[in-house]
Amino acid sequence: MHIKKGMVVKVISGNHKGQSGKILNVFPKKMKAIVEGVNFRKRSVRPTQDNPSGGYVDREAPLHLSNLMVLHNDQATRIGYKKLEDGRKVRISVKTKEEL
Repeated sequence: MHIKKGMVVKVISGNHKGQSGKILNVFPKKMKAIVEGVNFRKRSVRPTQDNPSGGYVDREAPLHLSNLMVLHNDQATRIGYKKLEDGRKVRISVKTKEEL
């Protein structure tokens, strides 16, 4: 999985191409993620004590991971891995060879 919760990503294809935001949730089995401020859908909400009238609410819907790319220094980059001398495995940016 190249994307984790809290990372900043950019949408590289689809209706929301070019938009970016922070990852709110990742669903590894479905290969989807929810990005803050991208891909809104209207959802109906039942009446509750807090919201007695109910109605419709805009919520973010999941996007497929293949449509997302990690942003590093405001540049979209692929993720690579490198083993350090002490045996740890770290994630690196393929473009700049820097650790993320």
